[in-house]
Amino acid sequence: MTSAIRTVNPKAHRAQSALKPRKSLALTLVMIVFLIYALIPLAWLVINASKTQADLFTTFGLGFGNSFALWDNLVDTVTYRDGIFLRWLGNTLLYVVLGAGGATLLATLAGYGLAKFTFPGKRAYFATVLGAVAVPGTALAVPTFLLFSQVGLTNTPWSIIIPSLITPFGLYLIWVYTLESVPTELLEAARLDGASEMRTFFTISIRLLTPGIVTVALFAIVATWNNYFLPLIMLSDPAWYPLTVGLNQWSSQASGVAAEPIYNLVIAGSLITVIPIVVIFLFLQRFWQSGLSAGSVKQ
Repeated sequence: MTSAIRTVNPKAHRAQSALKPRKSLALTLVMIVFLIYALIPLAWLVINASKTQADLFTTFGLGFGNSFALWDNLVDTVTYRDGIFLRWLGNTLLYVVLGAGGATLLATLAGYGLAKFTFPGKRAYFATVLGAVAVPGTALAVPTFLLFSQVGLTNTPWSIIIPSLITPFGLYLIWVYTLESVPTELLEAARLDGASEMRTFFTISIRLLTPGIVTVALFAIVATWNNYFLPLIMLSDPAWYPLTVGLNQWSSQASGVAAEPIYNLVIAGSLITVIPIVVIFLFLQRFWQSGLSAGSVKQ
């Protein structure tokens, strides 16, 4: 009778153990706390959007009301005051498409040029961009208002669109991503084949930069969609309000001296405002995740 003695390589055993996913009870609990913290406001919004005006003040915040009035609240929101909410929604979409879309395009072109071309003043330009990242947008709102008032652009859509075109942080992200994802050797090979710089950019570089561009677009869309202070000081005509300023006006109207009971419309309008951003994130998250992980693993 023979017995086989199995030998185990310590190095191979340690390598196999390192490949196994590690579990941490403390980190799991922390993530659960953060998840609850993020979901409770959303749950409160959804539940209270289904309540009537009376139920908002007679039932618990996270409890449903006596009647389910979600559809009625949504209809009343989009029809209140001749459908001004839909006008605000259209304004917000206009500011996002032109402002955030233009900001993404300009950041992509500028960041790519900064990363792949040499020109006089490049270091000073890059230092200016880094300095601009540290300046909060609210600090520039009043000077921007004074400048736009001198040229007669206040109370117009351009007073929101033009400032939204500048995104130093987006430019910096594209610059970093271009350095990591667009090989210079590939561009030189394209130039040797006779491709122009524009053709090289739109046929080669733009495909490699897609995850980074989507990431910048998400930041720009969220910033423009949630923009409040700049439209508040730039616009005086409610017809040009975005959703943020319009809903705040409704909230002030509901709690003012001559209060009008429209809290249910404010909450339902807030729910409608959140939905497009959630849809955009769910649709573009695969590009965003690949952009964040690009360059983390070397072949």
